Order: sequence, then structure tokens, then C-alpha cells
Amino acid sequence: MSVSEMFQGFLDNIKIDNAYVISLRYEEITASLNKKFRDTESKTANSLQVGSYGRWTAIKGISDLDMLYIMPATKWADYKDGKQYQLLSDTKDAIKSRYPTTEVFVDRLVVRVLYKTFHVEVQPVFENSDGSFTYPDSYDDGRWKVTRPREEIEAMTEFDANKNKNLRRLCKMARAWKNKHGLAMGGLLIDTLAHNFLKSTSDYDDKSYTYYDWMTRDFFHYLMNEPDKDHYQALGSGQDVRVKKKFQKKAKKAYELSLKAIEAGETDAANNKWKKIFGRPFPASASTQKAAFAEATHYWRNTEEFIEDQYPVDIRYNLEIDCEVSQNGQVETLLRKLLSRTIKLPPKRSLAFKVVSIDVPEPFEIKWKVLNRGDTAKQRDCIRGQIVNDGGNMQRVETTDFEGDHIVECYAIKMGVVVAKDRIRVPIQ
Repeated sequence: MSVSEMFQGFLDNIKIDNAYVISLRYEEITASLNKKFRDTESKTANSLQVGSYGRWTAIKGISDLDMLYIMPATKWADYKDGKQYQLLSDTKDAIKSRYPTTEVFVDRLVVRVLYKTFHVEVQPVFENSDGSFTYPDSYDDGRWKVTRPREEIEAMTEFDANKNKNLRRLCKMARAWKNKHGLAMGGLLIDTLAHNFLKSTSDYDDKSYTYYDWMTRDFFHYLMNEPDKDHYQALGSGQDVRVKKKFQKKAKKAYELSLKAIEAGETDAANNKWKKIFGRPFPASASTQKAAFAEATHYWRNTEEFIEDQYPVDIRYNLEIDCEVSQNGQVETLLRKLLSRTIKLPPKRSLAFKVVSIDVPEPFEIKWKVLNRGDTAKQRDCIRGQIVNDGGNMQRVETTDFEGDHIVECYAIKMGVVVAKDRIRVPIQ
């Protein structure tokens, strides 16, 4: 498979596949607000799609959609003096009155409208003469703030055209990478970093899919060498974009993997290495597909499940797991310490996997996946890999039964979306 075929297939696989439903929901919300504040039935006037979807950088599984509703200027007098929460409440009531079975509530800056596989954050705003928007913050005593999404959309559109459509594609690939590796990065931060990278080089101004192996390699190299910052200035608007978690270490690992993938050329090994960077959406090689079919008819059952087949994955928060290694009831060490020293676990040990850090706002649910790998797991017909509910206290107990390089993954699910995840290797000698 050529480089061009691999990356074209990858981008096809991460295309948004529910655009019609998303547009329908935007129209429903817009119509309800126009009816309330303007006494019209328009489904498109006075609203603006913003965020990743509005910048056209979102990918399949997006769960957090953003929308501005532009209020009539004549309503400013009704809300300007400390009525921030009232504006949000009136917005909520307008949506709720038209769609009473939909869950709608005020959440500080926005009104959240919850659907089955995604939710829309509606922000009522007043348009300013310079094209920016004033929006309400209902926290504490309330205040008015300014946002400039049109400048971000315009900057994205213009720059993408000047870079042979490579900016938006790079933004989408970067989203697949962060979802694969559980890296909490906001969409605007990803778009800003991709913009900054392509702005720093002219190497890909006239290049396309055939060079995407080099482009992603250089992008990860750029990220791994970025200094630690707590924020960046967004493309177009120049507004502060917060860095939730350092990305340099995972970018370095992706860079090193990309070097190996490029070295593998157009062999089957290249697909496998790119999949380690970007996850399941990256196309498998033909031989891998044949091997998977052959294994399906073998003596062991492939019982592995994949979280993205059950929920949308849109990583926005941090989650970290570790494991206490015990023998005879006495804790010996932590698994990550052993991994840092490339030491394998001996048999007959008790393993207590625990969530040691998480910043997902409650409520949320935790699920686990324990995947056994290696010849012994196959011989015993015990690869497992099912996704199961947490038993309580955000932990799972296992034992070191047989050799292999096993895997444990943990997922945090909020409002039907995987918003945080982590993974740890369990090498047993």
C-alpha cells in the first residue's frame, strides 16, 4: 500500500459520518431561539457554527459541538446590568419549550443540549461593531466576556487554502492521535499548534498525501521540541488557549514511531507502525487483514472489544492509572516503576490497577479492558479483552497468571462519550 493510499484511507475513515443529524439539531435549536427572541421560524438565520465543527477540523466521534446564537441588539438593555444568568436561563427555556423531551440545562457560560451521541453547547451572544461577540459568564456575580470565533474560522480557511488544504487534514490526524493516546488537548489548541507548525515551514506548501508521512513526522518533531507553556495564542483571534496537559513526551514517542514507519516504506510493517500512532482508523495492511481472518478460524476465540465501537471517543480530560504489585498481601512496588526499568513481572503476583489521577467532572462512569496477549493466552483460549464496568472505587484486581505482554486500559465515560482514557503494559515473564 502506497503512502498516499494509506493516508487517504486514514482520512476517509475519520470523516464525520453524522453531519446530516448534526445539521438537523443545529437547525432545531436555531428555530426555537428565533421563535423566542425574534418571532420568526428561520432554522439558519442568526446562528453560527463554531468550535472544531465550525472550523471544519472535527473528526468522526465528535461529541462536543459549539454554536453561537446572535441576540437582537435591542435585547441588550434587557440583560446588560447583571442579567447574565437570566439570558442563559431564557435561552434554555426557549429550547426546552419547543423540545420538552430533550435534556437542556445552564452550565456557567453556555446552555447544554444533550442528545444521544453528542451535545450542543449554545452560547447566546451580542455582536459588536468589530465582528467580535459579547457573551455571558454566569459564575459568581456574573460578567460579560468577548470571543472572536469568526477570526479563527477565517484564519483557518485562508491558511488552509494557502497550504494546499494540508492544515485541516493535519488537524484531523492530530485529533486521531490524541484520542488514541488519551491526551487531553482542546480542539483549538490542536488547530493552533498545527497552524504554527505549517507556518514555520514551506516544505509542504505544494505537497499532498504522498508526503503525509514526512509531514506528520515533522509535526511530531515540532511538538516534542516545543517549550513548556501554559497557553498559546489562538490562530486568527490571538485569544489565550490553555494547555491542559504536556504533550511533548507523547509527541516524542509518536515521532520515533514515525521514523520507523517511514523506514518500513510501503511494506506491511509501515501500516502497523502508523496504527500505533493513530489507532484503529489507520488502514490495516492486506496481510494483516488476511492474518486476522485466518486467526478467526483458529483454535482460539478473538474476544477483544473496542471502546470506539461502543461509544464516541473525544478525549478532553486527564486520566492516569497505575498498579500495585503485591505478594502474600504485601505491596512490593508500583508497575510503572518496573516498566521504567524494563523489568517484567514474576508470576503469582496480585495486581491492583487503580485510577491515581482524574480531572473529569462528576458524574462519570469507569470501564476497564484487560487484554491477554501471547502464545500462552491463545493456547488457553483466554485473550479476554472485553470492556467491563468498574466494580467500585475505580480499581480492578488481577493476577499474573501466565507470560505475555498484556494490556490494561481504563476509560472515563461522561454523558455517553469517552472523555478520558489511559493504558498500561503488563509484561509477565
